[in-house]
Amino acid sequence: MLTQFEHFAVTEMMGNTDNPPRANGSLCFGSEWERKAFGMALALAKDGFFEWDEFRDELIGAIGAWEAAHPVDRSSWNYYDQFLAALEKAVVKSGVIDADEIKAAFAD
Repeated sequence: MLTQFEHFAVTEMMGNTDNPPRANGSLCFGSEWERKAFGMALALAKDGFFEWDEFRDELIGAIGAWEAAHPVDRSSWNYYDQFLAALEKAVVKSGVIDADEIKAAFAD
């Protein structure tokens, strides 16, 4: 069951370019990391680390950049790859974590 904020965040995205994948009306995650990234974004926005609309702007930008870089072949498309890229930008901008810390975490 979604909390009021989660319901707001998900419905705010419906029908827009940043709309998350769905199956039978429910959010669709292909991997556990996708579910965790989505939950982390919701929790950080709900706790005031960044505004949901600011995150959405990052997500729309990440999707647009990916589409511009892949104008013909979109076979490697994964919504949550763009979602994670947007989340990384949002947490760095908000000061939750430093960009170097993110790079170090992925280097291990």
